[in-house]
Amino acid sequence: MGDELRFHRERLGYTLADAARVIRGSTSKVSRLERGESPAKPRDVHDLAVFYHLSPEQRVELEQLLAQTGNADLWARFADVTPNFLKRLIRLEATAQEICVFEPRVVPGLLQTVAYARAIVRMMEIGLSDVEVERIVELRRQRQMRLDKTAPTVAALISEEVLYRSPGAAADMVEQVLHLLRATGMERVNVRVVRKEAMVPPYPVFHLKFADGVHQELAYVEQLDGANYITQKRQLDKYRRLLDNVRANAYGREESIAALQRALDHWTEQAAAEESG
Repeated sequence: MGDELRFHRERLGYTLADAARVIRGSTSKVSRLERGESPAKPRDVHDLAVFYHLSPEQRVELEQLLAQTGNADLWARFADVTPNFLKRLIRLEATAQEICVFEPRVVPGLLQTVAYARAIVRMMEIGLSDVEVERIVELRRQRQMRLDKTAPTVAALISEEVLYRSPGAAADMVEQVLHLLRATGMERVNVRVVRKEAMVPPYPVFHLKFADGVHQELAYVEQLDGANYITQKRQLDKYRRLLDNVRANAYGREESIAALQRALDHWTEQAAAEESG
């Protein structure tokens, strides 16, 4: 929310002092609000929205972000290892009713085991200390635990090639695939394996749905060093169709379980060979 408030202030050319007068506070108060370091008061957010001439749709989105600030404690505790573009997604995950994620390269973070997550972080984030790696892994674990409490429906579309791509030891992949197999039996988790020959986008896509508000859904599209949050209908339709196409190229439930079992057999053999070798 602080990022949004700062964006609109700078878009209009207002200073921190201009915004401070509106909320009857100091420039340091506005600065802390924009950095997410101070709790936001609904009255202050409303007054700034009026001052920035936000549209009704923009005000509703700001109100949704305000409602989600209560969930900011998780990323705040891991702020030193959380990129800015990911902070909003972490907030949104906790309030979503439905989450659909497609991952073309790795197992989705919401379904990663600790060992798999650790290997992925070490492979993708070159130069991190062991402490930083473990903090990122713990953040992923905490996101999973919090989702268990709020119980959104999670649909994970995983490229079949991912099941045969190991970032670490074969034994870690055995554990990871077993975790996915167990997830297929969970009531609110839907794991589908996307056929390896399918033409799919090369980047991760999230689609989240919420209970109320003007923006009842959004898409999150991640790149290497950033992400886009999509709320406009035309763009949302585009990514909804994209995910529909991915689903159409995924195995059904029983076939997905069979595909996971084949991968488990493969890694079990690999792990036995590594152990004996």
